[in-house]
Amino acid sequence: MIFTIVFEEEGLKYHSLKTREAVRAVILGENGILLVRSNRSDYKFPGGGVKGNEDWHDALLREVAEETGYIHAAVKNKLGTVIERKIDEFDDTVLFQMNSHYYLCELIDHQQLDQQLEGYEITQEFSPEWVAIEEAIARNEAAAKLNGANRWIRRENFVLNALLEQ
Repeated sequence: MIFTIVFEEEGLKYHSLKTREAVRAVILGENGILLVRSNRSDYKFPGGGVKGNEDWHDALLREVAEETGYIHAAVKNKLGTVIERKIDEFDDTVLFQMNSHYYLCELIDHQQLDQQLEGYEITQEFSPEWVAIEEAIARNEAAAKLNGANRWIRRENFVLNALLEQ
């Protein structure tokens, strides 16, 4: 499965573009899919931004370890990309583009250390959880209707639905 989709607000007017590359892990197991649950009762894929000249696979393994505690994982094949475009929240003349690259990953074993969360991950009490894909979609749909819903829900539900269809 290779997918590319663009989510973009209509009528965007901007003078410059700021891009962020992110990698996200799709880890399937006997008990469902490994996702990260927030205290807003939604789910996201483990992953995050690539730092500087960091190799994308290294960034993905680092993010999996930080957000889930699982330290022995392997990156398999790329599943697709979700591109999100919106006006930057700090400068309304800048278009912010988030390129999220999804990779199938596999846990080599279940050795787990403490999470290494930072910033909003701590505030939102990120917690790794094995969950059925259908349940994650339903929880995300319910959370999306609430005030202050996380912006990643549309992106993550697109990928979760694509996994169901495969």
